Amino acid sequence: MSESAPLPDLALTSILESLLFVAAEPVSVGQLAAALGLPADDIERGLEQLSEDLKDRGIRMLQHSGSFQLTTAPELAEVIENFLGLEATSHLSRAALETLAIIAYQQPITRPQVDAIRGVNSDGVMKSLLAKGLLQETGRAEGPGRPILYGTTPDFLRYFGLSGLSELPPLAPLEPAPESDVTHLKG
Repeated sequence: MSESAPLPDLALTSILESLLFVAAEPVSVGQLAAALGLPADDIERGLEQLSEDLKDRGIRMLQHSGSFQLTTAPELAEVIENFLGLEATSHLSRAALETLAIIAYQQPITRPQVDAIRGVNSDGVMKSLLAKGLLQETGRAEGPGRPILYGTTPDFLRYFGLSGLSELPPLAPLEPAPESDVTHLKG
């Protein structure tokens, strides 16, 4: 094995930006630390600073499941689509949005759990979302049949212009159901 190359005399944020720019896939803190021969804490601080530096730029840093990737700013999607001659991003059905919301807030979650919350079978919708790359299998649940667990993907975050799941809006508290106006007959 060859020794790692000496680090250039640049700010850590510049080095991290370069590595994330050339990476084809999201990169973990551990991968960056190993590549640079630096402690993970230093890498995490550098990534936080890089994310802050990119806040008002055309490139953003996406974080999902402990991995990082550079993406274009979501507010520039239409300009980029026009420049590249792409059609507008496909729209999701109400059922797909409902299913994605449940999974985003409850992940990891099984299909039967999604079905129970929605009150209908979600198999077709989930297959479509898996094919679009917005969902992924994340493992198997303990219990009878060991059902598949699902979670969102980095593509989900990009689609909705989020840099992480922490940017999801908070869930509103459930309001109590109104009391029934139906009177019960005694028999």
